[in-house]
Amino acid sequence: MSKKQKKRKICFVITSGIHYSRSKLILFELKKRKNVDLQIVVAASAILSMYSDVLALMKKDGFKCNAKITMVLEGGSPVAMAKTTGIGITEFTTVFENLSPDIVVVRGDRYEVLAPVIAAAYLNITIAHIEGGDVTGNIDESVRHAITKLSHIHFTTNEESKKRVMRMGELPGFVYDVGAPELEFVAKNNYRVSNEFINYLGVGDAVDINRPYIVVMQHPVTSEHGKNKDHIEETLHAIYDLKIPSIWFWPNVDAGTDEVSKGIRSFREEKNPSHMRFIKHIPPEEFIGLLKKTACLVGNSSSGIKECSYLGIPAVNIGSRQNGRMRASNVIDVGYDMKKIKKAIKAQIKHGVYQPSHMYYKKNTCKKICDILVSVDTYTQKFFYDGN
Repeated sequence: MSKKQKKRKICFVITSGIHYSRSKLILFELKKRKNVDLQIVVAASAILSMYSDVLALMKKDGFKCNAKITMVLEGGSPVAMAKTTGIGITEFTTVFENLSPDIVVVRGDRYEVLAPVIAAAYLNITIAHIEGGDVTGNIDESVRHAITKLSHIHFTTNEESKKRVMRMGELPGFVYDVGAPELEFVAKNNYRVSNEFINYLGVGDAVDINRPYIVVMQHPVTSEHGKNKDHIEETLHAIYDLKIPSIWFWPNVDAGTDEVSKGIRSFREEKNPSHMRFIKHIPPEEFIGLLKKTACLVGNSSSGIKECSYLGIPAVNIGSRQNGRMRASNVIDVGYDMKKIKKAIKAQIKHGVYQPSHMYYKKNTCKKICDILVSVDTYTQKFFYDGN
C-alpha cells in the first residue's frame, strides 16, 4: 500500500469473550499499523455481564469500541438463536453502513457471527474469516461453512482445513494457512493466576490451585436440545464422586444453556459440593494461567482440543460437540456416561502432561494475518473456483 493511499478501514467483530481473548494479538498488531484505521464492533454475549466483560477488558487494553450491538434474546432455545441472528443482521447492517469499512473480519462458527457476515455481504463489503474449514459437531459446522461461502479472504488454522476451504470452491490466492491466533497468545502469555483471584470469583467451595485440580467447560449442544440437562448431570456426578477439586465455567449462550444452567444449580442445591467452584468468566491472561496448571480439562470446549494440545494438558472431551475436529494425543473422547467420564479423568490425571503438539500452531500467526489484511486486493463479487 503506497503512502498516498488512504488508511484501510478494517472492522473487527467481537461477539463473545472467547473471541476477544483469541483475537487480542491481532487487534494489538492492527492498532499499531499506521496504514490501518481499526474499527471494533462488540455484540451479542460479549456485552452481557453473565458471559463476559469484553468492554471493560478492551478499555483496559487501550482499545476503542466503535459500536455496541444488543442482539441476544434470552431463553436458551433454537427459536432464540434464530431470532437473535435476525436481529443481528438488522443491527450490523446499520453499523456497517455508518462505519463504511473496507474489510470486515470475523472468526469462528457461531450463529452470532453469521449475522454480520450476511449484512456485510449484502453491503458489498469484503469479508475475512478466521478459522474456516474446520469440522465439528453441532449446528456450528453448518454455520462455519456458510460463513466460508460468504467470505472473500480465508485464514485457516491448519492445512487440512485449508484443503476443505479449497474444495468448497474458494479462490486459491485468497486462502491462507496461518495457524491458530489463540496459540500464539498462549505461547506469549506467562501470567500466573493466584488462589486469591480465583476464589474471589464465582460461588461454591474455595479451591486450592496450588494442589491438583481440574477445569470443567461443558457447553450445550444445540442439536441435542432437551437432553443437555441430563448430559451435564452425568459430568457433575462423575466429578462429585471423584472428589477432585474442580473449577467449573458457566455454559455459553447457545440453545440449551438454560438446561445446563438448571442442571448445575439443582446439583449445587442438592449436594452442596465441598470441592467445586463455579465461575462465569475470567480475563484471557488469567484463564491461560489457570489452564497451564490444571491436571485435566473436562467437557466439550475447543480449548481442550486447541490450547490444551499446544500445552500438552490432558483433556477429556465429552459428547458430540467437537466431533470431527482434528485432535492431538492429549484428548480422550467419551460419551455422556458417568462411569466412562470418571474412568477417562482418572486415566488422564495418571498420565500427566503430554508431548505438546504444534498441529494448530505456527509462528507469527497474527503478524501474517495483519500483513495480508493491509495488502490483499479486496473484491466483492465471488466466483466458484473449480480448478479451471
